[in-house]
Amino acid sequence: MQLTRADLWSLEEYAEQRSAFRAEVIAHKKNRQVHLGPHATLYFEDALTMKYQIQEMLRVEKIFTRAEIEEELAAYNPLIPTGHNWKATFMIEYPDIEERRAALTRMPGVEHRVWVQVADGERVFAIANEDLDRSTEEKAAAVHFLRFELDASHRAQAKAGSEIRMGVDHPELPYAVTVADAVAVSLTADLSSS
Repeated sequence: MQLTRADLWSLEEYAEQRSAFRAEVIAHKKNRQVHLGPHATLYFEDALTMKYQIQEMLRVEKIFTRAEIEEELAAYNPLIPTGHNWKATFMIEYPDIEERRAALTRMPGVEHRVWVQVADGERVFAIANEDLDRSTEEKAAAVHFLRFELDASHRAQAKAGSEIRMGVDHPELPYAVTVADAVAVSLTADLSSS
């Protein structure tokens, strides 16, 4: 589902709706994140999370012209899953800046080693940062935008309730976890059957 201007509130309407909408989005996001160890998290996006991002951008930047709203839609719509994939923001998080800087120098390419697995199928590795390269050969970036393309079998198995696992296959950040049931239910809602 792609968002259009018709899906958005005007600045005045959003001012009235913001508190309730924000509470709805915060509750929704709780079931759309997967921790990959103590220092990495996948935050899965969808139309609701992107609507919130756009509404907040319009509010903060005081954007109200048709052209500027269309620019925001064009920037955020690509982060909404298409029915055949999951899209996530991958964040590497260390509270200490120096510790984070040192860790990132040890993990270039980590964004290409993040995977999902449905049932006992093959791991599906992320397609990373299609908007621009974020990492260099010397270090990883702390934030990445990932897409996991799932074939019809993966989608059907996920929708049927099969176990979903996620992880990182990188020597500096090795981790694997079975996705909690509530998260799996939220993520499978992003998938189409066809």
